[in-house]
Amino acid sequence: MNASLLNPFNITYPTAVQTSLPSQASLARFDPSGRFVAAGRSDGSAAIWDLETHAAVRWLEGHVKGITSVDWSQNSRFVLTSSKDWNVIVWDLAADFDPPQRSSTIRFDAPVSSASFHPRNSQIILVLLSTGDAYLVDLRKHHRGRVELEEVQEESDEEGQMASPRSAMTTARFDPTGKHIFVGTSVGSILVFNTRTKTMVGRHKVSGAGLMKGFDFAKSGRRLVTNSSDRVLRQFNLPTYPPPNADREYIELELEPTHRFSDPINRNAWHAMSFSPDGEWLAGGAADPATHKIYIWDISNDGQFASALDGGREPLIHVHWHPRKPAIASTTNQGNILIWHCPAPERWGAFAGGFEEVDENVEYEEREDEFDIEDESELAIRKMKQEEEEVDIDTTEDLDASALGDHLRVNGDNEEDYAWADEEPDDDIRGWKMKTVMEDEPDML
Repeated sequence: MNASLLNPFNITYPTAVQTSLPSQASLARFDPSGRFVAAGRSDGSAAIWDLETHAAVRWLEGHVKGITSVDWSQNSRFVLTSSKDWNVIVWDLAADFDPPQRSSTIRFDAPVSSASFHPRNSQIILVLLSTGDAYLVDLRKHHRGRVELEEVQEESDEEGQMASPRSAMTTARFDPTGKHIFVGTSVGSILVFNTRTKTMVGRHKVSGAGLMKGFDFAKSGRRLVTNSSDRVLRQFNLPTYPPPNADREYIELELEPTHRFSDPINRNAWHAMSFSPDGEWLAGGAADPATHKIYIWDISNDGQFASALDGGREPLIHVHWHPRKPAIASTTNQGNILIWHCPAPERWGAFAGGFEEVDENVEYEEREDEFDIEDESELAIRKMKQEEEEVDIDTTEDLDASALGDHLRVNGDNEEDYAWADEEPDDDIRGWKMKTVMEDEPDML
């Protein structure tokens, strides 16, 4: 019900801090429904915050070193945490106890820089190690395995491999459909892999970018924004990639950005960036050592700068946009999570039926039946029927990720890629409910 009240044409950007969550977090990410926030902490634990009660409802304690990334499954049942302790843990929030049950633990031989779920199946996980290696891990029974993603080397490169080491992979993300994996490198290139075959289908050079630090996609999947070491955010329109073939052909194309975003005054770098749900706004979290700054750009208006949000004296280290409405979660270096919102103007008409606000005096015209006397018994019966109607204020219209993937398909997409991801589906079923866990009160002496 609530989701239907949100007019997509009124979506704008947040302007004020609504609340602060004292989570001691180093990063925070909304779940797909927008009700919960997963907060990763530097002590190796993570917390699930309920934005309706502003309380932590689950504690995920399984790592011994700092959390480097968190991610949610398509219907929010599973949460993934990666850590510097070389482990990736998948948690099942459907358990009726706290801390919740571990669904799986994946061990590597180096600290994990980031990890994320496949958009259609949480048993497929993309992992990036601090050594510059990226792996696709498949936990499904008939596809179980761990495959390293390797850049295709040209013949001239192969001859010089002994002289110069290959470029390190510095960031990795699934696209919104899950069909492709985008990997950024230390030499400013973007590698594109087919998820099903794990083969490279594209390579893009970004002139002057330097080391790639992060990616984010618009929900359509056709636009990509990159964060690089030259302190510039770039937005690109992505081409159509060829399906994998026996010859392992790929496209080699230098991408030209449609927009460039930077801080021309302070020349700050960027910690993170995030698109709005409709892709018409972009938020950039500035790496300002003295203040908490979020820059907002209007993509629909040729990328014009719209506003700078000031969050106080605690510098920003992470930012993530709400998946449904104009709200942002930004994390400070002191561990507080600021929830930004767009304050709604007061509407006095909500307090009295038929009340209307006017800018100037108008002559009132009395309705013909305005003062007619009605039978009080009929009024009481009508009121009672209205009170008996059930109003659902909790249920939201969740968008299934598989349905989202179907919506994002374009002409020429290979159906085999989607069928492969949907094989052996996970237990992340729509409609599941997180159970309330009651803490036992200590005995009073």
